[in-house]
Amino acid sequence: QVQLVESGGGLVPAGGSLRLSCAASGRTFNSHAMGWFRQAPGKEREFVATISGIGSSTFYADSAKGRFTISRDNAKNTLYLQMNRLKPEDTAVYYCAARKPYSGYSSYQNDYNYWGQGTQVTVSS
Repeated sequence: QVQLVESGGGLVPAGGSLRLSCAASGRTFNSHAMGWFRQAPGKEREFVATISGIGSSTFYADSAKGRFTISRDNAKNTLYLQMNRLKPEDTAVYYCAARKPYSGYSSYQNDYNYWGQGTQVTVSS
């Protein structure tokens, strides 16, 4: 069982930056591929970025490419999402998620077994 707790959300003006963190419980963090997803008001939850267990491979949604960076520190059991050049359309609740151990990274939310509670990101215009 993996417990995930996101932090780092907040209110930021357009063009600004935020770094989200996701703290994971357990001793096998590096065996879990991880992902970030987001859900805007009135919309379905969507994929943002994903990273392999050891951090060697990443994949991004088109909306995130060139602006967002997913990374992880396995020694600290922490996942990150650095978000730069934020836009009002990035406003959403951001969730981190973990796959079961030794699964590859994925952009499909149904592939994820563990979810955090979410952190709100609001980008003002």
